[in-house]
Amino acid sequence: MRITSVYIVLFIVLGLAGCSQNESKDSELALIKKTDPNPVLIDENTKGKLDLVADIKEEIASYKDIYDVAVVKGKEDTLVVYKVKHLKRFHMKKIEKEIKEILDKKFPDENFTVSSDYKIFLEAVKLNENMQKRNFSEKKAKKRLEEIIKLKKEMA
Repeated sequence: MRITSVYIVLFIVLGLAGCSQNESKDSELALIKKTDPNPVLIDENTKGKLDLVADIKEEIASYKDIYDVAVVKGKEDTLVVYKVKHLKRFHMKKIEKEIKEILDKKFPDENFTVSSDYKIFLEAVKLNENMQKRNFSEKKAKKRLEEIIKLKKEMA
């Protein structure tokens, strides 16, 4: 009887623990699962370029070796970050070069910063989440985008 009641209590505790899980932010799970963040436009003057940013994301997402893409469009720079499929990680430099060439050819007027680094991807997803908050100003977003691009250049 005692063992049965221990199992019942254990079952109830596990059941309640499973039910109490709340939704987590995309940035917390960005390295584990596909987050598929919406493209972000930071500068008020670029609001008319939503179609352009969506096209950029669609173009990169269609690349066979990639499974998640985030695009952040600033006034002058466009940050394109992506995750490479696990078995293709040995070819990351080649993939990055091909993506840069595709983007430069299809969107010649844009200045791209391209990265497959997980840290840069995570920072872009966090910026995307922060842009959804009311108290996150355009000025803060511009500064954060510049910091992310600077971080990418330092890592290269």
